[in-house]
Amino acid sequence: MPIPFLQVSPDVARAINEGRPVVALETAVVTHGLPAPHNLEIAMRCEAIVRAEGAVPATVAMLDGFLRVGLSAEEIERLAASRTAVKVSRRDIASAHLLGQSGGTTVAATLVAAEAAGIHVFSTGGIGGVHREPHDVSTDLPELAQARVVVVCAGAKSILDLPATLEVLETLGVPVLGYQTEAFPAFYSRDSGLRVSLRVESVEQAAVFARHHWQLPRSGGVLLTVPCPADAALAHDEVEQLIREALDESQKEGIRGNQVTPFLLARVARKSGGKTLSANLTLLRNNAMHAARLAVALSHPPAPIP
Repeated sequence: MPIPFLQVSPDVARAINEGRPVVALETAVVTHGLPAPHNLEIAMRCEAIVRAEGAVPATVAMLDGFLRVGLSAEEIERLAASRTAVKVSRRDIASAHLLGQSGGTTVAATLVAAEAAGIHVFSTGGIGGVHREPHDVSTDLPELAQARVVVVCAGAKSILDLPATLEVLETLGVPVLGYQTEAFPAFYSRDSGLRVSLRVESVEQAAVFARHHWQLPRSGGVLLTVPCPADAALAHDEVEQLIREALDESQKEGIRGNQVTPFLLARVARKSGGKTLSANLTLLRNNAMHAARLAVALSHPPAPIP
């Protein structure tokens, strides 16, 4: 069913109609995930990387009550500078429309927009999942199970309960692919100690897998996990210690709901002396590059079976 308040920019709509590669990009990282000026810089940089790889960037956001797919540079700047931008997940889309709000879309809300627009590749940093304390479950996971989109990410955010997150993904039938690795990445770290369901050696292999997965009835999303580049990644034990300290502080300060993730990410970045922020920016750029290459691979007709 079409979304009446979904607006797709002319260049993105044209690319979709012509079967050219398109990559969706989320904006919760711009409004809530990163401090200025990094938030604006990375949004513009990821768009440039997608274009350089031969795909069309489709940055998604709520603007003045409309779910927008494809933003101008001026609109991204406005969003990055906004002090009133809300964080928009699936449950918030209708209320943001009714209230005429502007905000950054989470993985879940971006998946809604991408699938509605006909986009099959989406690049983000890390997905949400099952929190450690309290054990609430991000809307990202059930949305992944429904949307026929390949989400390119560096695994799930390190602050989450990663074993529980993988269990939920398995229950929901979401395949978790590892790009040139069997290890499930932990956002800042390349290896969480957990394993993916299938290793792929190239984006072309990931594209073949996605096509086959989508031939199944009621099939939804595919997770393609790309480890943070080695020169920016942190050791898993080091990150775990920082997260435990930040979790203690969040509980003492009574942080709840959708404020937990940005609080923890900010505290961990401060405690690491900026190393986690550097890793975050690096993996976002790396994921955008791989997502664009995947979108190009998916845009080509599948090779005939010999």
